[in-house]
Amino acid sequence: MQADLSGRVALVTGASSGLGWHFARTLAGAGARVAIAARRSDKLEALADELAKVEGRALPLRMDVTDGAAIAEAFAHAETELGTPDIIVNNAGVTLDQPSLEQSEEDWDRVVDTDLKGAWLVACEAARRLIAAEKGGSLINVASILGLRGSARVAAYAAAKAGLINLTTSLAAEWARYDIRVNALCPGYIVTDLNRDFLEGPGGDRLRKRVPQRRFGRMQDLDGPLLLLASDASRWMTGSALVVDGGQSAVL
Repeated sequence: MQADLSGRVALVTGASSGLGWHFARTLAGAGARVAIAARRSDKLEALADELAKVEGRALPLRMDVTDGAAIAEAFAHAETELGTPDIIVNNAGVTLDQPSLEQSEEDWDRVVDTDLKGAWLVACEAARRLIAAEKGGSLINVASILGLRGSARVAAYAAAKAGLINLTTSLAAEWARYDIRVNALCPGYIVTDLNRDFLEGPGGDRLRKRVPQRRFGRMQDLDGPLLLLASDASRWMTGSALVVDGGQSAVL
């Protein structure tokens, strides 16, 4: 998908690797100035240098999405250096593959605090600054098809992503009057460096056979949906959950 994001400022959380880094490159490639945020600042610096050679400037920001003060500080830095971010990709997240009866309370809190509370904190900070600047924007919450239908061994993750989808609709209803759109992107199984060994192994082969298109997604398969939600092409979309999964949720 072609999109012109010239003059826009994007902030991507969880941007030090995987989908977050790919999203940052995609938005920068469409012309946006991009702030890349994650907890590991050392890795961000290296990735920012890499992105600068290919797509233009990227601003690295150390941000723990479970820490409201750190979020406010990161947004203030982005605003000073690039302008008020008007494309927010809430991508930071963790998961835990483990039977529920073996999970501790700390395990549950770590997943839900990062995947749900963290997204809420980032969204609220972004909205406050957009409203103060009298500027509209697009917030994109990266959810999952597991937020639409749960699965064994990932109860905390599925619950957090289901909450994120409903948070999306609630914030969309609240902030539409400010021209702030809030949508959720719900990927299926996407091959990344973190899951490649499993998805390309015997377990992944069994899972792949349950996907109607008979393949897992590539990160590039999310480019069009991401740019749709980030750009004015989706100016009458808010509160939507955009599913990109090769048809898997249709047969769950």
